[in-house]
Amino acid sequence: MLYVYLTEGCNLACRHCWIQPAGQGAAPAGQCLPLETLEFILDQAVPLGLQAVKLTGGEPLLHPEILGILQRLGRRGLTCVLETNGTLITSAIVAQLAKAPHTQVTVSLDGADAATHERFRRVPGCYAATLAGIEALASAGLRPQIIMTLLRGNEEQLEAVVRLAESLGAGSVKFNVLQPVGRGKELLAAGQGLLIEELLSLARWVEQDLAERTGLPLFFHHPLAFQPLSRLFADRSLGCGQCGILGILGVLADGSYALCGIGRHVPELVFGDAAAGSLRDVWEGHPRLAELRQGLPSRLQGICGNCLMKHMCLGGCLAYNYEAHGSFWGPFWYCHQAWEAGRFPASRLALRKAAREFG
Repeated sequence: MLYVYLTEGCNLACRHCWIQPAGQGAAPAGQCLPLETLEFILDQAVPLGLQAVKLTGGEPLLHPEILGILQRLGRRGLTCVLETNGTLITSAIVAQLAKAPHTQVTVSLDGADAATHERFRRVPGCYAATLAGIEALASAGLRPQIIMTLLRGNEEQLEAVVRLAESLGAGSVKFNVLQPVGRGKELLAAGQGLLIEELLSLARWVEQDLAERTGLPLFFHHPLAFQPLSRLFADRSLGCGQCGILGILGVLADGSYALCGIGRHVPELVFGDAAAGSLRDVWEGHPRLAELRQGLPSRLQGICGNCLMKHMCLGGCLAYNYEAHGSFWGPFWYCHQAWEAGRFPASRLALRKAAREFG
């Protein structure tokens, strides 16, 4: 799967964005991936087993050739996953998405009312525009997934967002945990993130209570070690808390290959440029990717190295791990904080006696 960061710009200014887009408003041409470059990459990726393309950003719908991009993906029969804030949805975009054989759309919504959502998105009027976008997608049968990032100030609105999603015709709801990357670091430093104990309690309530009172699939984005067994082997197409790191490659707006969007801020995780070499050489021969394939999961450290789920979870978000530890192998922050708080599930530990040594 390619994670394609179509543009460096965004029309919103979200407080919690981990990508930190270059600016607000229409993205200059130099900050958008050219359509011909994407086609060149796709031509090389399909023989390597490409199955799906995730379009993200910044805000991918800012791309001036977004309709052409959607058309090309549809013609190739590739699954297209579109991540958007929903404010720029048009009838033409909806029609093109509906034509594609395999389309999944996720829309960010951080509150059940305008005041809450716009507090975090920082653009007046964006709440109404997002709801209109969700309704337009749902009316075409696309039934988008709503993604809500949990922050200090919206943690009491989870059920209200689910009820709103039901009324709008959404297909599912996913609750994301604020990551300590990008602007998320600033929010956490300012006390705007939830404590690990709060996150664990909310997750349990969502999975054991709220999920039983709605017809919508609900997903709580936390590591597999904390998820109930009944959900581990269910359909996880849009709900999986893991990124599938061994099967993805990022494509940045400047045409470079990277682990993911983290490459915009961590030069060591940029693997080359589409204009300067073949995708096959990067995918099959780059030393960073070889390091991942050879080291996962055996080199994971701390609580992650002692977790029964490490063969499925693969260390949580390795982009965060690298930024935090300078290597891929340090423990994922969520699991480490849960361990320190005495809240890591004992049933998911591989060596319970040795586990006492971790701290």
